[in-house]
Amino acid sequence: MSEVHPEQRIAELGLTLPGVVPPVAAYVPAIRTGNHIHTSGQLPMIEGKLPATGKVGAEVTAEEAKELARRCALNALAAVKAELGDLALVRRVVKVVGFVASAPDFTGQPGVINGASELLGEVFGEAGRHARSAVGVAVLPLDAPVEVEILVEVV
Repeated sequence: MSEVHPEQRIAELGLTLPGVVPPVAAYVPAIRTGNHIHTSGQLPMIEGKLPATGKVGAEVTAEEAKELARRCALNALAAVKAELGDLALVRRVVKVVGFVASAPDFTGQPGVINGASELLGEVFGEAGRHARSAVGVAVLPLDAPVEVEILVEVV
């Protein structure tokens, strides 16, 4: 990985690392165990609100959902930073799990979750490459179209 700080890369992408999204139920946004940080599932909240609701392939297009997955990953990074203090201490992204609230005939879940995967690659370079699951589900909390959780290895 180059010397560029992850938050500088985020800024270069025209993004701002948000504050941590408050939990909507009985859990914490992220937890450290040993040299790993697991995030809870992150919704694509922007300033406390979902920018879109509904099923991908019906009320939400795959392209819109891909952008929402990108936002989920950004929110996950905010949770990691809150737990760790500095994103430069992330050694690598290990795993991404993405959930897509899908219309019955929608099968493009991997393309949607690419929004999260691509952002992590842009922020961390080679260290952002990860294992992944992209799962279609009937419904997500608050009728969100997408939810993403990440697992990172840290120094």
